[in-house]
Amino acid sequence: MKAAVFREVNKPMEIEEVKLSKPGPREVLVRTAAAGVCHSDMHFFNGTYPGQVPMVLGHESAGVVEQVGSDVHYVKPGDHVITCLSVFCGHCEYCLTGHMSLCQEPETRRAKEAEPRLSQNAVPLGQFANLGSFAEYMLVHEHAVAKIRDDMPLDRAALIGCGVTTGVGAVIHTAAVEPGSTVAVIGCGGIGLSCINGAAIAGAGRIIAVDMVPSKLELARKFGATDVVNGKNTDAVKEVIEMTGGGVHYSFEAIGLKATAEQAFRMLKRGGTATVIGMIPPGQMVSLHGPDFLSEKKIQGSMMGSNRFRVDMPRFVDFYLQGKLHLDDMVSSRIPLSEINEAMAALETGEVARSVIIFD
Repeated sequence: MKAAVFREVNKPMEIEEVKLSKPGPREVLVRTAAAGVCHSDMHFFNGTYPGQVPMVLGHESAGVVEQVGSDVHYVKPGDHVITCLSVFCGHCEYCLTGHMSLCQEPETRRAKEAEPRLSQNAVPLGQFANLGSFAEYMLVHEHAVAKIRDDMPLDRAALIGCGVTTGVGAVIHTAAVEPGSTVAVIGCGGIGLSCINGAAIAGAGRIIAVDMVPSKLELARKFGATDVVNGKNTDAVKEVIEMTGGGVHYSFEAIGLKATAEQAFRMLKRGGTATVIGMIPPGQMVSLHGPDFLSEKKIQGSMMGSNRFRVDMPRFVDFYLQGKLHLDDMVSSRIPLSEINEAMAALETGEVARSVIIFD
């Protein structure tokens, strides 16, 4: 099969022929229909986060099941599925207490001595997030997919595989935003827009979008933002506090920077909660003002929206088909796999929400 292979930090990926193994026990072969190009891929491509190479990047995807291995009962060939990077084992402490997104059990991957799922000239190729969706096919554990209804367009279903589940989930699961509450979202990329959309679905009374790109702020209004703040022209924290008469109940950081994480905490009202979703680079420390803790302000992280993705994703599909999730507006462009490097470069500009790779 053809795949975009990541071999060196900040070096363009080539479309190469890759050998694909056959499905083993509890494994599923998925023909990739669409894959979103996400900032999480960029964090490894540009070396912000360390990763092993060579590797096939990509993790926000949807497709059609082609084959299943032994002991697979959840899906069958022909089923439409969304993939998810929070692959779960189903029996560890995290899984049994409803925190599957925190599962790290190695059994969902092949043993080191086994034939690799992907290889080239007898050299193993890694699968980013146990998926590797910048490829025509994905060979994954059965607990990496969620079955969805056939009438859902797969190019939009792919967005649910990461950005939507992360953003909406952070609102409804991690932070448990209450109806009528005030919310601020810093960063209006795919995940930030999903936070805004999730806050609207949750019934937030006021949703303030913060970004430095005017076009993204206008897009945020389509997703449910009631107010916008351009952080390039003003002190975002000061303006949010003034707009709300003391700060917001909930804030969400959807960029992955030390400075914006600190802003998210500072714009809270007494008793408020800041949720950091973005991938802050390793080694960076977030500084908080000590006395703020006396007013019961809280800061927390969120992993993939604290999802239960086999339950959440089919529901998000229903939300889209009911007109509640605005996935159409999130797609900035549809491209072939051959334009993957241009799509990665577009992420760096901050001008796009999502480029989606479409496979024939």
